[in-house]
Amino acid sequence: MHVEWLLAGVMVAALILYALFGGADFGGGVWDLLASGPRKQEQRALIERVMGPIWEANHVWLILAIVLLFTAFPPAFAAISIALHVPLTLFLVGVVFRGSAFSFRSYDSRGDRQQKRWGFVFSLASVIAPVLLGMIVGAVASGRIRVASGVVTSGFFASWLSLFPFVVGLFALALFAFLAAVYLTNEATEPALVDDFRRRALLSGGVVAALALASFAASYQGAPLIREGLTDHPITWPLHVTTGLAATAAFFALWTRRFRLARLAAAAQVTLILLGWAASQYPFLVVPDVTLAGAASNPKTLRLLVWVLGVGFVLLFPSLYVLFRIFGSGRAGAAHDGDEAHERE
Repeated sequence: MHVEWLLAGVMVAALILYALFGGADFGGGVWDLLASGPRKQEQRALIERVMGPIWEANHVWLILAIVLLFTAFPPAFAAISIALHVPLTLFLVGVVFRGSAFSFRSYDSRGDRQQKRWGFVFSLASVIAPVLLGMIVGAVASGRIRVASGVVTSGFFASWLSLFPFVVGLFALALFAFLAAVYLTNEATEPALVDDFRRRALLSGGVVAALALASFAASYQGAPLIREGLTDHPITWPLHVTTGLAATAAFFALWTRRFRLARLAAAAQVTLILLGWAASQYPFLVVPDVTLAGAASNPKTLRLLVWVLGVGFVLLFPSLYVLFRIFGSGRAGAAHDGDEAHERE
């Protein structure tokens, strides 16, 4: 295997982990904004309790992907950061506002007017940031970012202010909201809260399916090379089939209240969607002018980066395991307790 393929695979894996963990945190903010009914406060309290101990650690996967991009594939990093510096900056501002507002709301006095304002900032940023993230991905895949002799020639707005990136942004938002709702059905211990988030998971799952079809339809004009990759690449059809099976399994598990199975199926669905995107875009890092092989750093740098990653993973994974073990141990049986409580009813 070429070293650049290995590093690109690690980068895709980091983005998948960011979607599964950080994306679910964004989705939690969506449900915080949309909390309603007689258990509105309980819904927000559950989201805060689940996110609180570990939400900052989840950004490590996005940082890893960015570091790999600018170290292993600097021309691709240059093209993306120049052409998309406006949505990238807005996304980072949203992440900062979201994190700051979450902290201020958590430590401010309960019921205070300022705390409610911080809660609104947190929720609003949790909606805007994933839309921008999806628009960035859509712009990279669209073919509208043009690079000639290492210089971006397509401007700073046309590549991401179009229909296809916007639909992909909405798709990312719905996908994260679905993932969060499924996770929260497992975290809730009160049967009524389990039902609240079960309904939200079923509803948002339907929105995900609709926006997936809308994204594919928009790709005919907005991302023709990606559309060809989705339909003509030999590996994408098995990914489409397995993604459909995972989505069906998630809906079935939610409908029959097998929430642990739903969590596994939803995570598999998100993973397969991102793998399908990566496979359809190969061999491009920025469609259509920056390829994986063409953007790779010199072999010595790539080999050194592989060694650094190996050392880093030895330190990173045990630390994250301990973090999740400590703060997740008290909630491990939440879904099982919710299932049993429903059966007793």
